[in-house]
Amino acid sequence: MKRLLSIIFVGFTLLFLPHAVYAMHITEGILPPKWAILWFLVAAPFVAIGTYKIKKRRKAIPGYMPLIGMIGAAVFVFSCFPVPVIALNGMATAHPAGTGMSAIFLGPFVSVPVAGIALLIQALFLAHGGLTTLGGNIFSMGILGSFSGYFAFWTAKKLRLSPFWWGFFAGIVADIFTYLGTSIELGLLVVGKGDSFFKAAGEIFAAFMMTTQGPLCILEGVVTGFIVSYVYNHRPSILVELGITEGRTIAQI
Repeated sequence: MKRLLSIIFVGFTLLFLPHAVYAMHITEGILPPKWAILWFLVAAPFVAIGTYKIKKRRKAIPGYMPLIGMIGAAVFVFSCFPVPVIALNGMATAHPAGTGMSAIFLGPFVSVPVAGIALLIQALFLAHGGLTTLGGNIFSMGILGSFSGYFAFWTAKKLRLSPFWWGFFAGIVADIFTYLGTSIELGLLVVGKGDSFFKAAGEIFAAFMMTTQGPLCILEGVVTGFIVSYVYNHRPSILVELGITEGRTIAQI
């Protein structure tokens, strides 16, 4: 309980710290109604499945909800470091995602609503992203980031790499696919206007990766790698209980 209260205190402290306001993720009003609705429809099933898994796993894993609280706070903080991408004229900013880490510890489906809550809080209180673009931001950061990051983690684990590399590749890949998703969403806006979707999406993705997001990908990979390695070496029971490493594991839910 003390740990959970500490997380809440830190969260509210972050909310009220003075900060420059940049529109993070895809900015409010960028997506036309038809695309905004489409991305909400795409994101909804993943959020529903993730929420269902949370309800089942909290009964099977002691301390599961405090763990979600800590991981959720980490995702919130990770994605609260906006770096403006000048080439995109204020439509979006670059930032770490954190979903590679959350996908490792919580699984990709649970990582989606965790990312969604972080995005919602940012949209409501920090003017980062937006409510109409929430579905699109969940798609890129929550869905693509979580599932690609988890696949990278799973592959590194199958290749018998060390835990640092599990987190390193999960962090990098989740970041790359998050911005690939954002590039696809923004690139689709030119469809029907005589421009090439592939050209637009490619240029936007290049603007991200060649300016700010490239270095941020590597940084997030290193940070995620150290976090996973630390937990593996100092709190291995957490990974065992979650079924991430061998030992006494819960039934797969």
